[in-house]
Amino acid sequence: MTNRLKILDLKDFLDEKVVTYNNPKFIESDPIQIPHNFSKKEDIETSGFLTATIAWGNRKSIINNSKKLMQLLDNAPHDFIVNHNESDLIKLESFVHRTFNGIDCITFINALQNIYNNHNGLEPLFNKLNNNNLQLAISKFKQVFFEIEHLQRTQKHISDPLKKSAAKRINMFLRWMIRQDHAGVDFGIWKSISPSQLSCPLDVHSGNVARKLGLLKRKQNDAKALNELDNNLKILDPEDPVKYDFALFGLGVFEKF
Repeated sequence: MTNRLKILDLKDFLDEKVVTYNNPKFIESDPIQIPHNFSKKEDIETSGFLTATIAWGNRKSIINNSKKLMQLLDNAPHDFIVNHNESDLIKLESFVHRTFNGIDCITFINALQNIYNNHNGLEPLFNKLNNNNLQLAISKFKQVFFEIEHLQRTQKHISDPLKKSAAKRINMFLRWMIRQDHAGVDFGIWKSISPSQLSCPLDVHSGNVARKLGLLKRKQNDAKALNELDNNLKILDPEDPVKYDFALFGLGVFEKF
């Protein structure tokens, strides 16, 4: 039996798991709940971007710190980003989530301001940088993001797929924004980029489950592993491959598969 046929044998099982986890109940325990507090497109994408940036470690801590950050941004993240002055940033100096500190936070706010004021916003920038290769677009996005004055240390908070990273957090953010989700979890508010180009947010849980299911052979969770997993998920659904992130994550986190 070819590998393709073996993978297709998994389809019914994984499709069932997608239905189990890709529903509004998922939002309650996931960082995606933060952008779900907003209705304006720019608030959804800025709160989503900042939440995804600090989405590592304990999920409860990610959610609590993301809520704190939104409060510091007056619960109007886009307005704060575009219209803040220097004195408004002082209150962000105390923010910390693991190694993401106040200086990093202020740099991110200034970088986002530059993107909205000088690059027409997040979606137009990604669309301009994207040439049917979102991983390459992420690498180019990182260069634009850090074209403002910044400390070198802050660069580690956006991963670069060209430096072998699986870029889990920014791929998760792109899934939130781009994937057309009839179940109402992902937003699908960026219409200019096809969901077929998305990559699975590869982490310890999804990686371990993917290996057990034969969807991934590579041992490290790096850019090569991401490419291997993406190619196999596209066999299952070429139009919406990252819907299987719900199945892999759910199996790993909730079912201890």
